[in-house]
Amino acid sequence: MRSVQIKKAKFVFAAVATAAVTVTAALAQSSQPVIGLITKTDTNPFFVKMKEGAGAEAKKLGAKLLTGAGKSDGDNAGQVTAIENMVAAGAKTILITPSDSKAIVPAIAKARAAGVMVIALDSPTEPASAVDGLFATNNYQAGILIGQWAKKTMGSKKAVIATLDLFPGQPVGIARHNGFLEGFGMKGVTSKTTAQINAGVACAQDSFGDQAKGQTAMENCLQKNPDINLVYTINEPAAAGAYQALKAIGKEKDVLIVSVDGGCAGIRNVEAGVIGATSQQYPLKMASMGVTAGVNYAKTGKKVSGYTDTGVTLITNKPVSGVKSQDGKFGLANCWGK
Repeated sequence: MRSVQIKKAKFVFAAVATAAVTVTAALAQSSQPVIGLITKTDTNPFFVKMKEGAGAEAKKLGAKLLTGAGKSDGDNAGQVTAIENMVAAGAKTILITPSDSKAIVPAIAKARAAGVMVIALDSPTEPASAVDGLFATNNYQAGILIGQWAKKTMGSKKAVIATLDLFPGQPVGIARHNGFLEGFGMKGVTSKTTAQINAGVACAQDSFGDQAKGQTAMENCLQKNPDINLVYTINEPAAAGAYQALKAIGKEKDVLIVSVDGGCAGIRNVEAGVIGATSQQYPLKMASMGVTAGVNYAKTGKKVSGYTDTGVTLITNKPVSGVKSQDGKFGLANCWGK
């Protein structure tokens, strides 16, 4: 009889111990930091890589990553819904690349009021203080670099410029566009200029950062002025579209194309001579830094503050004096990452 009681006692103890382990595991799981990442789209390679970087860092640090995106660049409603869903799902940090820098602010304010830390990636909000912090390239400097390179490369040749921009009112698009113009030597343009300047530009068209729209925009510019010989593009998909439009009429070797992003496909186009130079950014770094900050906030309650520059490098296989650059080999080794 005593033997039976001892066996029962051991069974009860084991059951209690097992239950304790289960509860402990459940508590550990519930304390797992939840971090949200909202990109402008989930198809642009820039944001695909950002998502990969965030996922890898979240796995490394033991965080749970929620992701969302707008249906297209400029889809503010989709991003608002994503914020609301992530707050409801328990996210304590949300990383976002704002499609509409102003319209997204009320949704961000609600999330922050609920105790969520919000960090903008790549694109600032208006005002910048609407978020806790910003991890991004200095987009104005990215524009300056390709502008300076283009100026030196064009030499004494008169430039007839087309700009294939993002869409009206987008801070990143304005910064890159205006930075390019300042780098090229246009007067009256500074980093404090908040409106897009088109003085000295033969044709300015919106491409929405899309290859097909970029091709259409380039076709429109060539109809407006067939003498265009220098093209600034908001990103490398738009640059690829511009090249296709030029190639269709046999002018691809007569026009210099510069761009921004430094993605792997874009760098391959530098290697192929499609793009003369591009300013390389590091979205994987932006995302991984954001996830790290989110995990730290979950553990310590300490929020990030202000702007963190994640770097930019001019990539070209045709270097010019006075403008620091790296070649395509470096660009391919560091595309999207670093």
